[in-house]
Amino acid sequence: MSAQRLDRYLSARHPDISRARWQEWIEAGQVRVNGQPVAKPAHRLRPGDTVDYTLPPDRPPDYDLTPEAIPVPIVYEDDHLLVVDKPRGLTVHPAPGHPHGTLVNALLAHSPTLAQGSAGFRPGIVHRLDRDTTGLLVVAKTDLAHARLSRALQRHAIERVYLALVWGVPRTARFSVDLPIGRHPVHRKKMAALDAAAIAAGKARPARTHFTLQEAFRECALLSARLETGRTHQVRVHASAVGHPVVGDPLYGGVRQPPRHWSPALAEALAHLQGQLLHAATLAFEHPITGAPMQFTAPLPDDFQHFLHLLRTAV
Repeated sequence: MSAQRLDRYLSARHPDISRARWQEWIEAGQVRVNGQPVAKPAHRLRPGDTVDYTLPPDRPPDYDLTPEAIPVPIVYEDDHLLVVDKPRGLTVHPAPGHPHGTLVNALLAHSPTLAQGSAGFRPGIVHRLDRDTTGLLVVAKTDLAHARLSRALQRHAIERVYLALVWGVPRTARFSVDLPIGRHPVHRKKMAALDAAAIAAGKARPARTHFTLQEAFRECALLSARLETGRTHQVRVHASAVGHPVVGDPLYGGVRQPPRHWSPALAEALAHLQGQLLHAATLAFEHPITGAPMQFTAPLPDDFQHFLHLLRTAV
């Protein structure tokens, strides 16, 4: 291993990937030297160092990052970051099928300067929520804040607690699901709970979710879900894997016919759900610049609250 900059070493090994792209990927904490994430592209390698990484994803086609006046509740903001309460139906960043009209477009209208992060098409984005999942997201306004928040996320130092209405009532008030999550082998738009062998084969990553029963109904239960890891669709996949899919979830078994004894109002509310009843309710972390403890909560969206009210008042 020659004594050279980490970004130069990687761009030399992969000349088809620009050095600037490698710098973004390093700052996002996706490159490890001797098993430890290194966030500085200028890190000097020494003889005997080992470098581990996954190749950065290809950039998607150029997307329209025009600022758009899309209303998004801002829960907190300072010079380094902001916390938003994402509404249902809003995609976080441009992606195939959603080239504009995203949270990123809305944020650029609110704050023209956002951190570039690991990819130019999602400036400021540290972590994501599914399109129809509501709730709290932290967004970085500076590159330093983005790098430190990304590292905190990897260290599991950002606490994220969701509220989910699921089908069925769990047998125990507290339980954890420790199942690796990877791409579904057949349905490529879905994720799946797999076994440990999938990790060894590079087809899945470890995933752990801790569930707590908050309220039980006849056919449903309100659970809190604390993420120990942050995989794509994690709460939805783990809830479904243990037989309690999130109500209204079209991918993982949460779309069902209403029980016959449900009132017309409750049946109608179920039929008109626009997505899964999953809400990122609590977000806590240390401020990436000052180190001050930060904690935020977001109330349930109106459709979620209305559904719970109907369940609570059902005879």
